[in-house]
Amino acid sequence: MFANTWKAGVFGACALAASATVWAEGFTLGSPTVGDGQRMAEQQVFNGFGCAGGNVSPALVWRNPPEGTQSYALTVYDPDAPTGSGWWHWVVVNLPAQTTGLAAGAGNPQGVLPAGARQIGTDFGVPGYGGPCPPQGHGVHRYVFTVHALKTPHLDLPANATAALAGFMIRANSLGSASLTATYSR
Repeated sequence: MFANTWKAGVFGACALAASATVWAEGFTLGSPTVGDGQRMAEQQVFNGFGCAGGNVSPALVWRNPPEGTQSYALTVYDPDAPTGSGWWHWVVVNLPAQTTGLAAGAGNPQGVLPAGARQIGTDFGVPGYGGPCPPQGHGVHRYVFTVHALKTPHLDLPANATAALAGFMIRANSLGSASLTATYSR
């Protein structure tokens, strides 16, 4: 009897995992501003550290979130930064469940985010969007934009929360995520 119960549990878990994979594939992130696998425009590039871009956060849109989504978080991360730990370019938490995207410039000081949303400090030392600006001659860097569907309506983070702490809380409350990856080099 134990063997049959175990087999049923294993097969049930495999079926659940397979259905979750199909379900997760429906959750998508896109942008009319930034193409997946494409080079980011100068309008999105950081203005500082030797770069002279517009530093405007791109427009983003997401569809088909997982059932039970109560809020979203958005992260932008460069895994190729020569820091040993990558570089956080943008972190937004507490985006309401009815949010389906962000307008271009939403992450900028004059940008408008949905009520209740909060930007977390990035590796630039301040909250808000910070565009790509890899070291000169360092090669192509990837910028991973990820929207995270969360099972909680609000992440309770301290005022001085770091991107790493936000990332921990995001992952602890994740129902699924969707990403697109843009590139930049100089």
